[in-house]
Amino acid sequence: MTDKILLEEQDFLNAALSGDNSSRKLLIGKLDQYFDSGSYELIRDFFMRLHPADAAHVLEFFSPEKACAFIKLFKIEDQTKIFNYLPAGFEAKMAKILGRKELAKIVSAMSHDERADLFNRLTPEQQEEILPALAQAEREDIRKLSSYPEDTAGSVMTSDYCALQPDITAKEAIEKLRMEAPDKETIYQSFVINENRQLLGVVSLRELLVASPGVKVKEIMNPKPIFGKAEDEAEDIADTMAKYDLMAMPIINGNDKLVGIVTFDDVHDIIEEEATEDFHKMGSISGHGESITGINFLQVSPWLLIQKRLPWLLALVFVNLLSGAGIAFFEDTIQAVVALVFFLPLLIASGGNAGAQSATLMVRAIATGDVQAKDGLRLLGREVGIAMFLGVGMALAVSFIGIFRAGPEVAVVVALTMMAVVLFGSLVGCLLPFLLTKLKMDPATASAPLITSIADVGGILIYFGIATWILEVHPVV
Repeated sequence: MTDKILLEEQDFLNAALSGDNSSRKLLIGKLDQYFDSGSYELIRDFFMRLHPADAAHVLEFFSPEKACAFIKLFKIEDQTKIFNYLPAGFEAKMAKILGRKELAKIVSAMSHDERADLFNRLTPEQQEEILPALAQAEREDIRKLSSYPEDTAGSVMTSDYCALQPDITAKEAIEKLRMEAPDKETIYQSFVINENRQLLGVVSLRELLVASPGVKVKEIMNPKPIFGKAEDEAEDIADTMAKYDLMAMPIINGNDKLVGIVTFDDVHDIIEEEATEDFHKMGSISGHGESITGINFLQVSPWLLIQKRLPWLLALVFVNLLSGAGIAFFEDTIQAVVALVFFLPLLIASGGNAGAQSATLMVRAIATGDVQAKDGLRLLGREVGIAMFLGVGMALAVSFIGIFRAGPEVAVVVALTMMAVVLFGSLVGCLLPFLLTKLKMDPATASAPLITSIADVGGILIYFGIATWILEVHPVV
């Protein structure tokens, strides 16, 4: 099988894209070989047969420098399509490597929102270099879209939308959309505005097509469209669009003027980024400095991962010192009944696991809007009932082990502790996200490691406290 035929094999390509190391290494080797031998036409043929998303994925197999060398071989329209599918971090690295002239061409050909997003990821020096190379309209559009605070609707919207006047006919509206379609983000929803660009309504392409040619747009439009404001949180906009199943949502400014729209693909990116950030927080992977969101995990440097993970781990070390202090406090109890140590890992882990489960469910419910702060007491009562049921079931299971291992008295201690630590862990996992929300903090910060550490400290105090009480051992303070 020749190299060219190999690269045309869909099964081979699918294996490389899905993470098969041998196929990926072979693909990288063949493309490197083509490049080194000057067989640029073969490289272009290979990439042009791919969907732009797959082409971007293949570029990620290489260093940003080599990816730039590849992408320069393509036509500008193909460069732009592929660039739009690159992860944010990799895209920014390539932008730093491309020359001012090359980067300006790509930026000019991008959609309005993608252009502004890339501009915001450039350094101030790069921004100053690239602006003079753009047309005045493009410069003004970038400045406007990039002026909104990060994570707001204004920062993710596009000004590339279809606007219609209320007094034109359906036939005239369709003709206008036919002329503008090649340059617009979407034509399936058009937004009706007056002479001051104030939003009056929204009309779908389907409604225009089925309407009588002479009917006016204002007669078939929805006069009460769902809209957002430029300063609204982007995540709130995404939630609203998902709730009402919107393909595009108009965004207005303080004067009710239409300034842009947020489309479905923007919402998808927002939801994916927020979900990634929440997962990182729930795993205690956060901190200041460069974000790892939007970067292929294989491309993240080990040093950056260390920076993100070490601060939380160090903080949790000191929290866990309290567990050691609790064990030292009950040293006499442990010496009197050494068999208690056998059950310590089992009980502590059970409390932490129950807390982590509860926190995961609660953070997700808060994030999706299923529960609000006002639901706290009702949810707390329900969690107590669930935790007690879980605790009793787990207590019955370990009590038999307790009888076999250390006798009835220790079995009672272990059973009571199991119920207590499961209840304690569940309540911590349930309440901490609510507390963080009240304090205007991200509830996802109630991470599994944090919940587990708190449950560990509480579990040790509960376990040895119950043991000291039932076994009548008095610790020395």
